[in-house]
Amino acid sequence: MIAALPPGSDTGSALVALPVILPLFAAGLKLGIGVRLQRTQRVISTVVLATVLAVALVLLVDADTHGPQVMYAGGWQPPVGIVLVADRLSALMLVISSAVTLCVLLYSVGQGMADQEEGTPMSVFHPSYLVLVAGVSDTFLAGDLFNLYVGFEIMLTASYVLLTLGGTVTRIRAGATYAIVSLLSSVLFLAAVAVVYAATGTVTMAELAGRFDELPDGVAVLAQISLLTVFCTKAAVFPLAAWLPDSYPTAPAPVTAVFAGLLTKVGIYAMLRTQTLLFPGDRLSDVLMVLALFSLLVGILGAVAQTDLKRLLSFTLVSHIGFMVFGIALATRAGFAGAVFYVVHHITVQTTLFLVVGLVERRGVTTDLRRLGGIAKLSPALGLVFFVPAMNLAGVPPLPGFLGKFGLMRAGVVQGGAMVYVLIAAGAATSLLTLYALAKAWNLGFWRAAPPQLYVVGVVLDTVETDEEDSPSEQEAGGDQGGAAPGGSGAVDVDVLEGRAGTASFGGRAITTGQPPAAMLVPTAALVAFGLLFTVLAGPLSSLTARVAGELTARTPYVTAVTGR
Repeated sequence: MIAALPPGSDTGSALVALPVILPLFAAGLKLGIGVRLQRTQRVISTVVLATVLAVALVLLVDADTHGPQVMYAGGWQPPVGIVLVADRLSALMLVISSAVTLCVLLYSVGQGMADQEEGTPMSVFHPSYLVLVAGVSDTFLAGDLFNLYVGFEIMLTASYVLLTLGGTVTRIRAGATYAIVSLLSSVLFLAAVAVVYAATGTVTMAELAGRFDELPDGVAVLAQISLLTVFCTKAAVFPLAAWLPDSYPTAPAPVTAVFAGLLTKVGIYAMLRTQTLLFPGDRLSDVLMVLALFSLLVGILGAVAQTDLKRLLSFTLVSHIGFMVFGIALATRAGFAGAVFYVVHHITVQTTLFLVVGLVERRGVTTDLRRLGGIAKLSPALGLVFFVPAMNLAGVPPLPGFLGKFGLMRAGVVQGGAMVYVLIAAGAATSLLTLYALAKAWNLGFWRAAPPQLYVVGVVLDTVETDEEDSPSEQEAGGDQGGAAPGGSGAVDVDVLEGRAGTASFGGRAITTGQPPAAMLVPTAALVAFGLLFTVLAGPLSSLTARVAGELTARTPYVTAVTGR
């Protein structure tokens, strides 16, 4: 039994649980089907994620019009029952995450990673992916700290499976690192929840909103530091980000894209929620500003030093998390609005870039920029879908990346202070260095002529395992696009005329030349267009993020919707 209580429209309240229930139900159904009815399984996944997107849009409209939508599982009210809450922030995050996960699913189906490769059968990928989506939705909708913890654990379970698809040594090693870091942060999270419950007698966030003010400062600070440490680890905030550049690039392109674009932002969402609802004010703002500063600088300097496109983007991910932490550290309405706008933008653009990297790897057999070239000439469409989001990430006007950075810097100027101005300067430097790093990637991989040792540009069809631990085949097994590892010879056994469809062997892999598959290119182009749409709708989106920030700082709408007081 699931019951809803006012305020909130009846329609919205009745829909709150669907973004969690539908993917879990579909995952169970697909596990029952197994490897049979592959076309039906693809349809089920697509329809479910499209439905979740539609539900998220309805919830966003209802939350923006009628206030937070609340649902109590089993009719049990806090502090006993589980409460799901869709306010403006969580509904907006649901919309963006649903749109992104739907596009990534379509990309993966087009790639054939889940339904044509023996290493990653549909019976493994699709249920795991749907469970991941359910975990993300549960995290956004969680109205209490323990359910938030459960949402993180659901994501961890599914993400470990996805990260190790194919079972190669490289992926198992990266997955083990990811799992260990995640489990350690989960233990700390559980301990923090226990401290909060022991001190206050509840873990429902609406009830906690006023209780921390009544606690001794030491207890409140301990709880805040513990939760921030957990969420900074999940969000890959420096110095808790060392695991990310070594973990994400090893996974198949669709998995890396959804991890990089979405999972780190779940940590940012949790920081936004707890810093505004449970710990209002600027008690740890100086600490957050220092973390933001080092994330910005260390991340982008790491990106500049990379010659592999996947690792370059992984380091820019760490760097740009600093912009979001900066907005949270300001602890003002304008700062929160800027952070939310930048989160929405970054989810879309980072996912897009990693999907493009998957296409590049199919086209050029590798992501090593030293061994790529001529892609823009050979495939202008692929060049375009890289160039636009790359400039968006760098913050070139009038793209959303510029608008998000401008909003954060303007909020900083309004607040003032020496540390704030240092962060503004660091943000500007980070933007310029991001432009430099991505321009370097464009020049080496897309604009210059193809290196003479690379005779063929094509699509990896098959990967042959070898006994060497770090062999190219191990890095590309399990349905990935399969480039040779950096340092390989790049030699091709059979010459293929440029621009002609044909087959050849590249470092043990059978490849075929030709344009990127339309079934993969179309979802990627849709995400590019979705990111550009934020420029066209910058006014309404800015107004919405301002209302989100107003609701976060007020706290009363959320508390009243959940408790009725």
